[in-house]
Amino acid sequence: MRKSRCPAHCHGHGLSRRAFLGTGACMLGSAVVAGCAGTAGTADRTPAATLAPLKPCGPASTVAPTLRAAFVRRKGPYGMRWPGAVYDGEAARATYAGLIQDHAGRLGMKLDLRPEPIYSKGEADAWVAEAQEARPDGLLVVLLDRQEHAWPTAAKAIDSGLPTVVYSPLGTSFTTNTVQVAEKPNSIIYATDDTTQLVYGMKMIYARAKMRAARCIVLRGKDRKDVPLADLGATLRYVPAADFLAEYQKTETDAEIRAIADAYIRQATRIAGATRDDVVNGVKSYVVARKILEREGGDAISMDCLGALGKSKVSLPCIAWSRMNDEGVPAACEADPGAIATHMAVQYLFDRPGFQQDPVPETARKAVIGAHCTCATRLDGFDQPPEPFHLQHHHGNRDAVPVPTWRVGQTVTSADILPGKPSKMLIAAGRVVENVHVPPAGGCVVSVMVEFDDTANVLTWPGFHQIWFYGDYKDELIDFCRLAGITPEIC
Repeated sequence: MRKSRCPAHCHGHGLSRRAFLGTGACMLGSAVVAGCAGTAGTADRTPAATLAPLKPCGPASTVAPTLRAAFVRRKGPYGMRWPGAVYDGEAARATYAGLIQDHAGRLGMKLDLRPEPIYSKGEADAWVAEAQEARPDGLLVVLLDRQEHAWPTAAKAIDSGLPTVVYSPLGTSFTTNTVQVAEKPNSIIYATDDTTQLVYGMKMIYARAKMRAARCIVLRGKDRKDVPLADLGATLRYVPAADFLAEYQKTETDAEIRAIADAYIRQATRIAGATRDDVVNGVKSYVVARKILEREGGDAISMDCLGALGKSKVSLPCIAWSRMNDEGVPAACEADPGAIATHMAVQYLFDRPGFQQDPVPETARKAVIGAHCTCATRLDGFDQPPEPFHLQHHHGNRDAVPVPTWRVGQTVTSADILPGKPSKMLIAAGRVVENVHVPPAGGCVVSVMVEFDDTANVLTWPGFHQIWFYGDYKDELIDFCRLAGITPEIC
């Protein structure tokens, strides 16, 4: 079953939250209380005066990914050669140029679109050479012709060493053209009149650049250090876990914290075990995490949660991470670098949060249960209403956890980046079949059962801490892996 929406969100005229943030920065804070813009009424909105102002944070929030783009065709009239005189190349060029400029603006990309098409082999050589010297984040080649220098130009761009997207509308390619370059690394060819693929090509270049610029704050251990996240370009900034405890102790439970907590309580469909104090303390952990992100200039955050806080009375960051992910700030459990990278990829590519979980086999249903103690609620997208959720203690009978109800029948994608040289991504797609109730079942309180398309044996399901998210985006993830130099592996 295929998804019905463009992964780059080109179906709407307004900006998605991620696209808006891409133009100005990854913002923290809270302009709207979680869930209040969804099914809750205006009575659930927290007065603006009690909310911290939004502000930019890490380096990825300010980077403007750079894109060099060019059209390719032969000069003069098209003549009778394919795609033939019936093809209005000038009208097509105007349409595609407008689309490219519009979406570059939506994403906050710096676009260098060549004023005139590339008309000759010499012009192609010069354009590629200039790009190699300038080192943009990616190239976009739009073919308006199949003849003469058209495909040689596409090949030169692909061989440039820069991430390259080639868009070939119908009439500009035979398979004899594409077969020569289709499997080359760091490149994607979209041969179609479906412009959502053109837009997604731009989104992949955007996402790769954002990931490479990102700084993730990892609260773990006693040492402070910056280390690269494998070959993905991002930086892991390790901060002593004691910093979180120290910041928590000096953070007062103010009007903002109480207002956010009360909004969670009002919107929850029910509360099991958890008290108002549990919710308040969980929101306090969110505010503490926000302060640390702001102080350290982070785009994402993770923590050795149990190691840092398990023996204390300080609330584990279950609500904090749920809320961060709802706001478009990647927040990963257990200081897992792979989960950090995958959260970033999913959010930058698809403008929605994912669910980091521990995979549990269910042999009777031939399914996999994703189980964990924190999950975002805005599963349809940052700018969409949240799913219904209730509040309860997690399996340790402490803290407050929002437990969203996943839609049964909803298609989902599983992604799991395994950082390395090269990094690898495990990819699968399936559909939700059940929300498992814990209790009476054991395990983590957010437990979602999914039947995956290609799983022969759920007992050997690969990977750990995969990120599950709404929609079937298996093909798009494979394309992103090829463009970003990640090895895809279908589960």
